[in-house]
Amino acid sequence: MRIIAGQWRGRALVAPQGDATRPTADRTREGLFSMLQSRVGSFEGLIVADIFAGTGALGLEALSRGAAKATFVEMDKKALTALKANIEKLGAAADVVPASVTALGPARTAHDILFFDPPYGTGGAGALIERLTRLGWASAAAWASIETAVGEDVSAGGWTVDAVRRHGKAQLTLLRHDSAEPEG
Repeated sequence: MRIIAGQWRGRALVAPQGDATRPTADRTREGLFSMLQSRVGSFEGLIVADIFAGTGALGLEALSRGAAKATFVEMDKKALTALKANIEKLGAAADVVPASVTALGPARTAHDILFFDPPYGTGGAGALIERLTRLGWASAAAWASIETAVGEDVSAGGWTVDAVRRHGKAQLTLLRHDSAEPEG
């Protein structure tokens, strides 16, 4: 697993042993960032949140491409060790929140992109996005990406599904915060 583009392109990331963490595959991550870039343009200055961060590959990829800051949320101890090692290795501007996503409180700052990579088959990503939106985690123009198993339906009140793409066993659903819709 490696960073795909930007200032840290080609840099390897460490992953914890075992199957408790399922890092997003390089090709899936490449597809996700291509979809995002076509919608947001540059990542320069964006603030991102990597929820269910695992190794931190999504947030670190965004930072490598110019995001200003990332917040990583992870509760698994082995994943936290790998995440902190990856952040330190790259010298990334990041906050790590060692907690369950369901225990998160109000955000210190609103995020422009929210990456969700929950365990497959849990079906709760939509409710989590709604909760974090109420807690101020999403900016008015935010985008959210949810990686699930192929066929899992993702929806969230206050968000519009913009795209759904399959990448092997993974499905990426890209949502746009409804307040980001152009006036018509």
